[in-house]
Amino acid sequence: MVSTSVPRLVIAAPSSGSGKTTVATGLMAAFAGRGLAVSPHKVGPDYIDPGFHALATGRPGRNLDAYLCGPELVAPLFAHGARGCDLAVVEGVMGLFDGASGQGELASTAHVAKLLRAPVVLVVDASSQARSVAALVHGFASFDPEVRLAGVILNKVGSDRHEAILREALDESGVPVFGALRRGADVVTPSRHLGLVPVAERGAEAVAAVAAMAELVRVGCDLDALYAVARSAPSSAGAAWEPDAPESPDRRRGGPRVAVAGGPAFTFSYAEHSELLAAAGAEVVNFDPLRDEQLPDGTGALVIGGGFPEMYASELSANEPLRKAVGELARSGAPVVAECAGLLYLARSLDGQPMCGVLDADARMSERLTLGYRDAVAVSDSVLAANGTRVRGHEFHRTVVEPGAGTTPAWGITRPERRVEGFVQGGVHASYLHVHWASVPQAARRIVAQATEVARATEGVTPS
Repeated sequence: MVSTSVPRLVIAAPSSGSGKTTVATGLMAAFAGRGLAVSPHKVGPDYIDPGFHALATGRPGRNLDAYLCGPELVAPLFAHGARGCDLAVVEGVMGLFDGASGQGELASTAHVAKLLRAPVVLVVDASSQARSVAALVHGFASFDPEVRLAGVILNKVGSDRHEAILREALDESGVPVFGALRRGADVVTPSRHLGLVPVAERGAEAVAAVAAMAELVRVGCDLDALYAVARSAPSSAGAAWEPDAPESPDRRRGGPRVAVAGGPAFTFSYAEHSELLAAAGAEVVNFDPLRDEQLPDGTGALVIGGGFPEMYASELSANEPLRKAVGELARSGAPVVAECAGLLYLARSLDGQPMCGVLDADARMSERLTLGYRDAVAVSDSVLAANGTRVRGHEFHRTVVEPGAGTTPAWGITRPERRVEGFVQGGVHASYLHVHWASVPQAARRIVAQATEVARATEGVTPS
């Protein structure tokens, strides 16, 4: 048992585009610059913001999603990630009270803040407001009495006079102002498909942007007051989530090597997935399909997450040796698990350019954005899930995959609409659906078990 006693803040906003990522990342970097061990977290399924958080803190960015993992896992996952830290900063999603469509507060920033018993700091885009800011903040402060709105940070403030007007209005409302940030071009980050461009694609530019965010926050915010608010969060006893799997002879002897795709083309993954694989006995190694012409030596299983492969289709296609190696591994029966971008990479082609050819399917970009939470059930046995396993996932793509006749689907989507989706083929499981394995920890164990079985068969040993 552990106590969720780490000082913590939730950074929220009235709506998307208010500056949550700038403020949250800036706070993380500014506090880390003071020598604090800062644990970074993000509400919701977003993969991109945690990359900036990791750059700011030197620790893995972690997601807290009450829809994908269930409300009961939010505090344990938080405690796992924040263990041993001096401060945790949680960046919210959308507006403070915006959650899963049609399901009330579920998976909203407010919901997560209540589950963590954490104070909330509201980031307000004040660029087009004066005294009305007090009415806006009053509404957010009073909407749900169980949410503790500790104060606000004013963003995109135009001048000293503008700041004085805003502060005077909020003084009347009794809501503390912890900072006022001026508009700054240095912290503007390019976006794509409703999100920021991932850190891995921006290199030195991302480092400079995070440094600019830290300086903006350091100059414009009262860090001592914010840390005091974070320390005021009450303790709550509970067990931290653990990725440990049952001890087994296979694990003691050293398990299979699982290669996990990374680099600029495949930036979407949850930190807990690698932890679960390692706990199940795997040796987890990373590789970059844009640069590496072969899979890591001894690869017994492959995990390819999401990203933006359409931006790198030419480079991925040009790396013919790796495409062939992936195809050979898939044909051997070894586990190959792919989500979204990984699905595209395993297809026969992407926008007419050859991919790995593992799946009898072709992929292409489309104008339509597919986005949202999904309820699903496994409709066939696979390396990832037994037939009938129920999961919650998330889709986020602008592509269409056209499968050949007779393919076996992976999932039956049950909400918000009914359809089948994905591919199961030998040891391959490929799907658009992003699933957080903390809610289905048997997924990692299945991958490791099948990789071990295939390796033994290849060595001429019959599994017992």
